[in-house]
Amino acid sequence: MVDIATRVYNHRWRIDPIVRSLIDTDFYKLLMCQSIFRNRPTTRVEFSLINRSHKIRLADVIDEGELREQLDHVRSLSLSRGESTWLRGNTFYGKRQMFRPDFMEWFERLRLPPYTLEKHDGQFELTFEGLWPEVMLWEIPALSVLMELRSRAATKHLGQFELQVLYARAMTKLWQKIERLRGIDGLRIADFGTRRRHGFLWQDWCVQAMQEGLGSKFTGTSNCLIAMRREMEAIGTNAHELPMVYAALANSDAELAQAPYQVLADWHEEHDGNLRIMLPDTFGTEGFLRNAPDWLAGWTGIRIDSGDPATGAEIAIRWWRSRGEDPTKKLVIFSDGLDVAKIEELHRQFAGRVKVSFGWGTMLTNDFIGLIEADALAPFSLVCKAVTADGRPTVKLSDNPMKALGPADQIARYKRVFGVGAQVAEEVLV
Repeated sequence: MVDIATRVYNHRWRIDPIVRSLIDTDFYKLLMCQSIFRNRPTTRVEFSLINRSHKIRLADVIDEGELREQLDHVRSLSLSRGESTWLRGNTFYGKRQMFRPDFMEWFERLRLPPYTLEKHDGQFELTFEGLWPEVMLWEIPALSVLMELRSRAATKHLGQFELQVLYARAMTKLWQKIERLRGIDGLRIADFGTRRRHGFLWQDWCVQAMQEGLGSKFTGTSNCLIAMRREMEAIGTNAHELPMVYAALANSDAELAQAPYQVLADWHEEHDGNLRIMLPDTFGTEGFLRNAPDWLAGWTGIRIDSGDPATGAEIAIRWWRSRGEDPTKKLVIFSDGLDVAKIEELHRQFAGRVKVSFGWGTMLTNDFIGLIEADALAPFSLVCKAVTADGRPTVKLSDNPMKALGPADQIARYKRVFGVGAQVAEEVLV
């Protein structure tokens, strides 16, 4: 097992680049990339870094030269032979050859496209433009680089013994959480913590701790590189990016209203079983389910990623019943803002009523709250989102208006088209 504190203290850049591989990313990005490569390969997009935690002035903390060096390193990466073999030959979700030969041939030749980096008012303005299948793969590496550089900046003044104590405390904190989770009968939980992790080595340690501490209750990790190295399941389906871009490409209100379902129709052609998971909150969960075609009711389940999670699950249960489906046979994946207390609460409330699963993110892989002076390692909300598609702005409404993205006039239009009424705002912490 890696001595993280010693590696941090004796840090040498070429030993520990922040992003080590093109598959140091979330599994859903690769699944979506293949779908986009097949269905929308010529769409041009722009992705942009968005810091929702404005008080964290990243450009005042992170050296621009270091950031450029790390981003340039990401652009030098390509698939290794072993990584390509794993993607081509491994079984994912019970399916062999998940990734088609034409997609793999393209992926094996890929180098990520250029980036644009500027500073403004204490924040970095980091953008990526180009063909959608290429640009989308910048999202997770960009977030990983920014998050880890911030972690390194916050700990660079610590001595070797201080670092040992820091990581010992963080390990103890996580293990205490694992001990509580052990007591949940029937728990199924996965690591979803790549995008806002403290660092790669720390995420890898957290995954190993979950694997040892929870056994079969721990179902896998969203991180492909860690899944490959640790011989475990790679977990993930799809994300808000797909409906955001499909909607932006719509030429009328009628096309806009159908865009989220066209996304899932394309997905339906490629995947079955536990990969048929809806993410309905991009433009409001209630409206999405109210107008959903009947064939979607036959899908395996739903992922709840914004708003009050219990409310979202109750809405899904009522919808399944209204469509003649048995909710106890459906899967509900909770993945927003989770920590142990919320996991315990949601499991008590819904176990037996649906199949319950959890995608545990930031508070698994980046909970250093209270462990360093001025709480300089406390996690914060950083995202990298598609902001335009073929020159048109994208929009995300969410079930929490604090997560809404897009121009005000387009947000108003989308609310009208998707029938989104009053929403309850909830603070976005991570």
